[in-house]
Amino acid sequence: MSSSKRIHIILVGRVQGVGFRSFSRHKALELKLSGWVRNKMDGSVEIEVEGHPETIARFIAELKAGNGYSRVDRIFKSELPELANYPSFYIKY
Repeated sequence: MSSSKRIHIILVGRVQGVGFRSFSRHKALELKLSGWVRNKMDGSVEIEVEGHPETIARFIAELKAGNGYSRVDRIFKSELPELANYPSFYIKY
């Protein structure tokens, strides 16, 4: 039985126009997570990520730390009930 989880995340702060989607994708692939990231019209960034809960926690910590240009003020997360089995992690447009 897999211990994989799927989490929906909204990040609020200076997260658009600073390379945050590429940074998120790079970190997710580095941690072997799958899912997607996209900018939202309200200036936030939305992520759906799938993987081991401890690895997702590391990913979120990396997002909070940022890429040197971004600033995360708030993170909203919720667990999604079903696994989507994404093949990789990609930027969604």
